[in-house]
Amino acid sequence: MTLFSGSWRRRGALITAATAGALAVGLSAAPAFAHTPTWSVTCSEVSLDLTAYGNSDKNTVTVTVDGKDLLPTENFKDGFHKKLTLPEHTNELSVRLIVKAADGDQFNRDETKTAPVCEGTTPPPAESTPPAPSETPAETPSEETPAETAPATPTEEPTSSEAALPSSQPSPAGDNLAETGSSSATPMIAGAAAVVVVAGAGIMWAARKRRTVQN
Repeated sequence: MTLFSGSWRRRGALITAATAGALAVGLSAAPAFAHTPTWSVTCSEVSLDLTAYGNSDKNTVTVTVDGKDLLPTENFKDGFHKKLTLPEHTNELSVRLIVKAADGDQFNRDETKTAPVCEGTTPPPAESTPPAPSETPAETPSEETPAETAPATPTEEPTSSEAALPSSQPSPAGDNLAETGSSSATPMIAGAAAVVVVAGAGIMWAARKRRTVQN
């Protein structure tokens, strides 16, 4: 009985030691498997909750939006908690999370989510597309042929014989009066002179008759 009881005790001790060792290994490995990179994306922000990453400060996290940094690469230890505001957008955005764990590449994360457009956001006006150029070449205006002008007919100058002939058209009265030196008072003067001549002749006749009677 003593031999059997001693052997059972030794076996029990070995089993206890093995169980304790296995439990210790499991506990030491537990933090490595407990990484929880929780994150969410809405139309306006990105929420990050990274926990149980150990005490190493070589853990890194990066967030990009459509290829541009929203959160430049940042180091963290056991946990990282942050909310990032997305830029205003009228189209869906592609949000990418990159987490690198210090205790092994198998715990790294590279995930992408889509940020929807917030309600009430007015899309930008569509750009008007200019009309395509016509394949038919535009007609060039034909050169107008200048109108042919008839040559000017030279004016015939009168010959010397024609210039000497008097004009058939009557000249104005004023011109005739100017040429003869008379004026419109000439007939009146001529009439008065005639009266004087007649009166003088009558007086001379009467005087001769008186002389004859007296003799």
